[in-house]
Amino acid sequence: MARRLLSIWFPRLASDASLRNRPVEGAFALTHRSGNADHLHCLNLAAEARGLRRGMPLADARAICPDVTTRPADLAREADALSALRRWASRYAPMVAADGTDGLVADITGVAHLFGGEAELRGDLHARLEWAGLSVASAIAGTRGAAHALARHGGGILAEGALVQGIGRLPVSALRIDHATADALARVGVARIADLAALPRAPLARRFGAALVLRLDQLLGHQPEPVAAEPEPPHFGVRITLPEPIGLQSDVMAGLARLLDRLCATLALHQQGARRLRLELRRVDHGTAQVEIGLARPMRDPARIAALFAKGVDEVDSGFGIDGMRLSATITEPLAPEQIGSGPALRQEDALADLVSRLGNRIGFDRVLRMVPANSKIPERSFQLVAAAWSEPLAAPRRRGPLRPITLFPPEPVTHASGHPPAQFRWRRMSFTTLRAHGPERITPEWWFDDPSWRNGLRDYWRIETQQGPRLWLFHTPQNPAWPAPSGAQNWPAPSGAQNWFAQGEFA
Repeated sequence: MARRLLSIWFPRLASDASLRNRPVEGAFALTHRSGNADHLHCLNLAAEARGLRRGMPLADARAICPDVTTRPADLAREADALSALRRWASRYAPMVAADGTDGLVADITGVAHLFGGEAELRGDLHARLEWAGLSVASAIAGTRGAAHALARHGGGILAEGALVQGIGRLPVSALRIDHATADALARVGVARIADLAALPRAPLARRFGAALVLRLDQLLGHQPEPVAAEPEPPHFGVRITLPEPIGLQSDVMAGLARLLDRLCATLALHQQGARRLRLELRRVDHGTAQVEIGLARPMRDPARIAALFAKGVDEVDSGFGIDGMRLSATITEPLAPEQIGSGPALRQEDALADLVSRLGNRIGFDRVLRMVPANSKIPERSFQLVAAAWSEPLAAPRRRGPLRPITLFPPEPVTHASGHPPAQFRWRRMSFTTLRAHGPERITPEWWFDDPSWRNGLRDYWRIETQQGPRLWLFHTPQNPAWPAPSGAQNWPAPSGAQNWFAQGEFA
């Protein structure tokens, strides 16, 4: 059986999709910003009749057609529209694939007789798409390249054995080659595909590259070009219809356990883990209640996920009863297969993830923070606060040099300091006597950060062990001994000729 391919081209897909819900009278165009200027991305038939073309700068378009209506292009919506059309076109062929950003290609080998022939199939396709408000052109040929070229240059049906005669009149640009190669062929007098097909392949490859020869051989059927349909993305959702309405929490949790078993099996099959799940409960009165949870890390353990649903299910108003349940994983992430066991490291990791999940569902995942080390000598910048649900714990780097305090706080004034380092001083309304002092450790400000608290120059830090017990981290600024009080400080000492000392941390 001879191979037959159908190429479908939507010359105004983006504008047609935009105008379906919000129609506009007269000239209409979608604009896309490229560089520092807006250009026409897609336009309707009325705009083309007024002389506007794709890629034209918007300023030039308004000079030609001042009353043109424009909207910003939505490339994601355009891709979704083409994907929906690809699924719809499966009614005509079992294998349908995208052909660029505005076309489809379908393998209709052995299918056309179901519609009464190729002409009838093509007529049914055009009638349905035009009824939906979409501009369409199509062609049927024995190769993908020939169908693609003919669809964009008038459309039609090429009978078996008439491939070269049917496409020989088309320009060489129909071969899906770049503009530079098409211009180079035009300069040497090769304007049609028939002229190109008569030339020997070796000189063409040497002068214009192997890509031109490959496209020509694909169009003529000398090189295979399969139709590889994109696989549908996996759907992580399960549902259950109950024979009798239920209302007890235990009954809902029992149904949820069945749904979780099926959903987690599907997740494991695709090596995915759920990060957010939604449980929809359908009531007898046609109302719907939802319970949504988030997870601190990808997970597909039914028992641990069910425990996180318990609180939300308990707060659901079941009304006259629940007769349907639907569970879906709205956000998933890759999760490799894991060894199931009871090792201590695995239990600690899972327990921490469950804790973050419980806290995040109550107060918000952005409010559950963890500290991770940062590469900075400045004490305040030696760590960062990040959301625990969206980060991994990092071990502190191996540190060389003086110790750092276990508790760090903003600089606090130390008064009545005598000596260097101070032998006696007062801090937080308590008097201290120095037993041992280790230092100094000089830290220089990072000039690439504009930090107001470090504008007074470098600092000399001392580890002070006091007779009263506390082990403090004190510093002074030798470049500015009378450092003024920062905004909001209470009971800051008055500037004097003596050195001002400050406490910034406490050791264990």
